[in-house]
Amino acid sequence: MTKMALGTHPFLLGFEQLERLVERTAKSGNDGYPPYNIEQTSATSYRITLAVAGFAEGDLAITVEDNALVIRGRQQDDSEGRIYLHRGIAARQFQRSFVLADGVDVGGALIENGLLHVDLSRSVPDRVVQTIKIKKG
Repeated sequence: MTKMALGTHPFLLGFEQLERLVERTAKSGNDGYPPYNIEQTSATSYRITLAVAGFAEGDLAITVEDNALVIRGRQQDDSEGRIYLHRGIAARQFQRSFVLADGVDVGGALIENGLLHVDLSRSVPDRVVQTIKIKKG
C-alpha cells in the first residue's frame, strides 16, 4: 500500500504549501520554554499568553515573519557582583514561533503580571460564487 502525501492527492489542488508548512512546524524545535496558553476568545479571535516572569517590556520583541508570529525574549544578566548560594532563576533567552494561517492578523500585545498576551484575529473571507464561461474550441 502506498502512502499518499497531502500535496499529491488528486482532489486537493494547490495544497503543496500546506504540506511544507506542517513539516516546518514539526521542525521548529520549541523546547517548552516559556510555557504558554492559546485560547479562542471569540469565533474569529484568539489570544496567546506566555509566562514571561522576569522579562521587562524592553526585553521582548514580537514580529511577524513569513506567516509566523515570532516572540523573542532576551534578559540582561545582572549577576555581576552578586554571590548566589542557589541560582534557580537564570537570565535566559527564548524564541517561540507560531505559524499563522492566511487572514490571521496580530491585533496587539499586552504585558501584565508576568504574562505576555498577544491577541490575534481572523478575517472571515466573503463567499464568492464565480461562474466560468465555456468557450467553443
